[in-house]
Amino acid sequence: MVPANWKLRALQVILPLALLAVWHALTALEWLPPFFFGRPLEVARRLAEWIVSGSVLPHLAVTLAETVLAFVFGTVAGLACGLWLGVSPFAARVLDPWLKGLNAMPRVILAPIFAVWFGLGMTSKVLLGVTLVFFVVFFAVFHGVRGTDPALLANARMLGATRRGLLRHVYLPGALAWTFASLHAAVGLAFVGAVIGEYLGSARGIGYLILQAEGVFDIDAVLAGVILLTVCALVLDAAVSALERRVLRWRP
Repeated sequence: MVPANWKLRALQVILPLALLAVWHALTALEWLPPFFFGRPLEVARRLAEWIVSGSVLPHLAVTLAETVLAFVFGTVAGLACGLWLGVSPFAARVLDPWLKGLNAMPRVILAPIFAVWFGLGMTSKVLLGVTLVFFVVFFAVFHGVRGTDPALLANARMLGATRRGLLRHVYLPGALAWTFASLHAAVGLAFVGAVIGEYLGSARGIGYLILQAEGVFDIDAVLAGVILLTVCALVLDAAVSALERRVLRWRP
């Protein structure tokens, strides 16, 4: 039996509150060393100080800008390349080993290279995020296109559909479900690209704040930054879900 909506919401709220209560109890009794695990009340106080004073807002704006740009550019590039190679078997076979090799490469190691090439500004962070987002979206779209029902394609061709018509009315709608499934993972990867880039060299951003806090062993500030990033990622993921419901409203 599926619980009522209010029961579901209540459980979603109670679960993190219970985890916070356990965390508070364990650190208050010092069964977990507060120096290493922090205290939830101190983390909340640090977050409140940042927000009330407004000191975190410039850093948050930089990280969000880097994340959104990486997410948008990586998604557009992955969607375009996935559609192209999905309908071009020969090009897909030519590029297959190179794409698999680039995807297998741990792309986080590109961060210092991008910092050298493009400097410590926003560009290097955005490009790192694009490399992370691109392959998630690309492979989802590519396999979505390649998995199109052959009978559906045959029927569309019998009705006189052109290559452009197939792309617009058959391939793209079929790949959209795969695309949105990949976007939920891409949200987190876009944040990873931004924060890793800020770790390696930056004067602004949430990653920069976390790095500074680590330097003075301020675990409460580190956890406050992590929680802030998590909340922002959830908001962006909710925006993706809202767009998914709107774009795919034709689905049962």
